[in-house]
Amino acid sequence: MSQPESFHFIGICGTAMGSVAAAMRQKGYTVTGSDQNVYPPMSTFLEEQGITLTEGYAAENIPDSTDVIVVGNAISRGNPEAEAVLNRQLLYFSLPETLKNYLLRGKCNLVVSGTHGKTTTTSMLAWILKNAGKDPGWMIGGIPKNLGKGCHFNDSDHVVLEGDEYDTAFFDKRSKFLHYLPSIVVMNNVEFDHADIYDSLDMIKLTFKRLLNVIPQNGVAYINGDDKNCLDISQGAPCPVVTVGIGETNELQIVDISYEESGSSFTLDGERYTLPMVGEFNVRNAAMAVCSARKAGVTADECRAGLASFEGIARRQEVRGEVNGRVVIDDFAHHPTAIDLAIKAMRQKYPERKLWVIFEPRSNTTKRNVFQQQLADALGGADAVVIPAIEDPQKVAEDERLDVQKLMSDVKAAGTEAWQLDSVEDIVQLVGEKSLDGDVIAVLSNGGFEGIHQRLLDRLA
Repeated sequence: MSQPESFHFIGICGTAMGSVAAAMRQKGYTVTGSDQNVYPPMSTFLEEQGITLTEGYAAENIPDSTDVIVVGNAISRGNPEAEAVLNRQLLYFSLPETLKNYLLRGKCNLVVSGTHGKTTTTSMLAWILKNAGKDPGWMIGGIPKNLGKGCHFNDSDHVVLEGDEYDTAFFDKRSKFLHYLPSIVVMNNVEFDHADIYDSLDMIKLTFKRLLNVIPQNGVAYINGDDKNCLDISQGAPCPVVTVGIGETNELQIVDISYEESGSSFTLDGERYTLPMVGEFNVRNAAMAVCSARKAGVTADECRAGLASFEGIARRQEVRGEVNGRVVIDDFAHHPTAIDLAIKAMRQKYPERKLWVIFEPRSNTTKRNVFQQQLADALGGADAVVIPAIEDPQKVAEDERLDVQKLMSDVKAAGTEAWQLDSVEDIVQLVGEKSLDGDVIAVLSNGGFEGIHQRLLDRLA
């Protein structure tokens, strides 16, 4: 097969799709693309790269001369361009396959995986490498404040990738991370999640086991040695495995942890590190980032400097504002474990303050009753909880749907104030009336939540 010269991206305006399209253009390929929503800043960025964009999907958008079609994860059967690709038997790849074939081969690829902490750990690791002068490429499912954008590809020998276990494309139901040619892998933790594509925890463990199966013998997997599922998955792995964690059985043990309002400190492998973030889970994330960076050739001093100057990530315990003594925090947590850890971290940072949690059950898993009791247990750690109505409840069968009223009663039984309200407007009104000077108001959602953060700040003012 001859070397391709031109690529067409279906769904090009996604953050990762657009970044990869730009990287391919910079390599000298002709690149075109289409998307349902073509608007700045992504549209401007792509056009500046010399990429021809078309708004809307149509078979004729695909140039006759195109060699390879890249199909975005959001594209499904019925999309007119996807149908044209299949009808014409064109060569097509998913985005992860495109990365593998054209941007990752021959590189030191550092892949951060796990149910929780991927975005934070990947961001820390990418910043440590960049701050140390390694000039890495990266792909992160968030916006690290030090880096300014979630995706960046260049000719560096190092690429840092958030390893998502979600499926790859409508034609490839394997996890995305299986395509990333990993040299160094972090496995933070493994729990049941993504109930829309995984039937059981065993299915999730199987896909993580497959990840370990594609790490070369000159690579390494750093796994959470305090997590039983990680230990189960690593049994019989064909690659080197190093356990990292707080327990005494870990090969690299995190010790002498201390917390202050301004951050956390810990010792790992005889070296002391400090980061401007609180919470045990952030210490664990930082330890994994340090292990990976050291393996990639970064010194302990360079790791220290990177962690100390790490500014965090948008939507990860991000303070959105403080009005009349009340702090509004934005956090992405939506899995019960992540909610529990986020609440504990905020307790450490604001130990004397009343903690409000406004939680939106928005993900495919939290709309379901699979975590009915676990959500109640996690939210019970707050002082006051507010939950909106589930959006589009009819998309989940009634016998599988989260019972919000039961959730409210269980949270109240734990001694926590709780309200279920139908609209964001009602929530803003209630919190505005009942919160007091000194209260901390944390919004936990993996979506935009109708701009509730700014609406709260406006109401509190």
